[in-house]
Amino acid sequence: MEEKILQKLEEQEKKINAIYKSVESARKIFLATLIITIVTFVLPLIGLIFVIPWAISVLGDAYGGLL
Repeated sequence: MEEKILQKLEEQEKKINAIYKSVESARKIFLATLIITIVTFVLPLIGLIFVIPWAISVLGDAYGGLL
């Protein structure tokens, strides 16, 4: 009886370790996705906050005499 319980505990430990590995892999993938999203979307958006006023100023100066 005791051996059967020990065997079940060992099986459960193996399954828990497999679940842990799977969760860690998913966490790393989620982190990579988050970083890629920030780099490809948020940083250009922040850049546009500075570029748009500068571009409007340059175009306004260039066409200032024509308007």
